[in-house]
Amino acid sequence: MFILSAAGILAGLVSAHIYGQQKKPPPPVFSPASNPYAKGIYANGIIESYQKNGENINIYPEVPGVVTRIMATDGESVHRGQQLLKIDDSIQRAVVEQQKSQAQAALALLEELRAQPRKENLEVSKAQVVLAAANLKSAQDQYDKQRKSYELNPKSVSRDVLDSARDAVKVAKAGLEVARRQYRLTKAGAWIYDIRNQERQYTALSKAYMASSALLDKYTIRAPVDGVVLSIKAAVGSYIFSQGTYGTYTQGFDPVIVMGSPQGRLEVRCYIDEILVHRLPKPSQIRARMFIRGTNISIPLEFERVQPYVTPKIELSSQRTERVDVRVLPVIFGFEKPENINLYPGQLVDVYIAGR
Repeated sequence: MFILSAAGILAGLVSAHIYGQQKKPPPPVFSPASNPYAKGIYANGIIESYQKNGENINIYPEVPGVVTRIMATDGESVHRGQQLLKIDDSIQRAVVEQQKSQAQAALALLEELRAQPRKENLEVSKAQVVLAAANLKSAQDQYDKQRKSYELNPKSVSRDVLDSARDAVKVAKAGLEVARRQYRLTKAGAWIYDIRNQERQYTALSKAYMASSALLDKYTIRAPVDGVVLSIKAAVGSYIFSQGTYGTYTQGFDPVIVMGSPQGRLEVRCYIDEILVHRLPKPSQIRARMFIRGTNISIPLEFERVQPYVTPKIELSSQRTERVDVRVLPVIFGFEKPENINLYPGQLVDVYIAGR
């Protein structure tokens, strides 16, 4: 027991000695850039495509669906209106065809109403007037014969037969009046209120067809401006919706397509901590220099603008959604892309800012 106790104490002392030693910190991945100014302000920066205002162009689909075709590639220069990506539109296309047929049927009925009276219908109504007039004449002649016979000899015709002949004349007169009114109605054509109602139905169906056609066009994503496709985050067969597409590596939602301006000129977006904002020189006196991480290369920057709105800081080197208790002011600089250096939008750089 004494031997086991001593062994345990010895093992504990050895473990404490081993784990108590401080490990030598690993060397930095890159040498941090030194401040080239006597009173320069340091800021993290991210390279973006040059924009007169705003940031990179993030494109999201207005309708959800499965990607069926991609007509652009990363780094391709595109023109405004050029097709970039196509979403499955089979259902919407069927809806458009259905509403188009409904609008065409409404137009055909409207043209039918406007074309009234039809010649054939008018001839039928006219023939019915002639027939009704002939029936009236026949009934009148029959009644006149019965009445004259009754006047000569009341016993030759019964009173009941004479009344029936008189009633037949009245019925024939009424039939003739109905036929004449039906003829005038047919000749007048369609009722103006029926035509107006059909016009409104045709207008409503036509607008529904145009709206469906406009929605069908949303299933094709086009370039909003002339520029360069920086990134395409979707693949054929993947599902995209208004929030973008799910990133396999970021495990978040990313824009389907990111576009920028031509790569001849780039800009750097710097985030100045709120405690250093008061040290910023006047815009006319600002000068800055950008250092590319991992190299000793530095590039002078041209002041572009300040976004005068302080926002919560986003850790550029960590998850883009991580927020800390510091607020920052975005300051944007521009520069011409050097020919012998590979620089791309989204790259992190170190920036020092000072006054002239």
